[in-house]
Amino acid sequence: LEQITERLSGSESHSRLNGFVQWYLRCLDSRPVITKSITAAIIFGAADVTSQKLSHSILDPPAASSSDESTDQQLQWDAFRTARMAAAGLLLSGPTLHLWFTRIARVIPGTDVPRVLLKIAAGQVLFAPIFNSVFFSANAALQGENREQIVARLRRDLLPTLISGACYWPICDFITFRYVPVRLQVLTSNTAAFFWTIYVTYKASLAPAAAPELQDSIEH
Repeated sequence: LEQITERLSGSESHSRLNGFVQWYLRCLDSRPVITKSITAAIIFGAADVTSQKLSHSILDPPAASSSDESTDQQLQWDAFRTARMAAAGLLLSGPTLHLWFTRIARVIPGTDVPRVLLKIAAGQVLFAPIFNSVFFSANAALQGENREQIVARLRRDLLPTLISGACYWPICDFITFRYVPVRLQVLTSNTAAFFWTIYVTYKASLAPAAAPELQDSIEH
């Protein structure tokens, strides 16, 4: 009886998962941009929560001698930061990735290795610098930074982020362009972006960079 119950439970779970997948695919067909944007918002939000937890526990662990109150403050979740990142997924990542993958598939059709490598190169040279510049600038503006601070942040954070991305994304993009259908490429990219976004949200939430004028005054 227990074995029968386990089998029925397993088949029911599999049926529900199958139903969810079919429902999601129908949403991709009927409302592709909205579906991809909401998916990106969920992934970006979850990645930021993970990033905050890792930052507290690994990069900035509470001191052993600190009081319970200071420890609670250190471990406090920044809900506004998560909301900013979810908004970036909803309004920036989802729509732009949809546009990028659909256009690149038309401009460079095919999934053979030379064309896939060309798509990857285009992503690193064209998409990544523009997307990351807009992402860092918008996030900094929402944090109240002025134009000089935003420019200083881009000078400090953009190039290291692009270098790190060049080590991570070509592998992910090769799998995406080579083996994944176009309509599922944003989902695949956003899934890979979960781990990448943990890093990017940490970089985007660092303290503002010193503007050049302020830096000069400090040095002199």
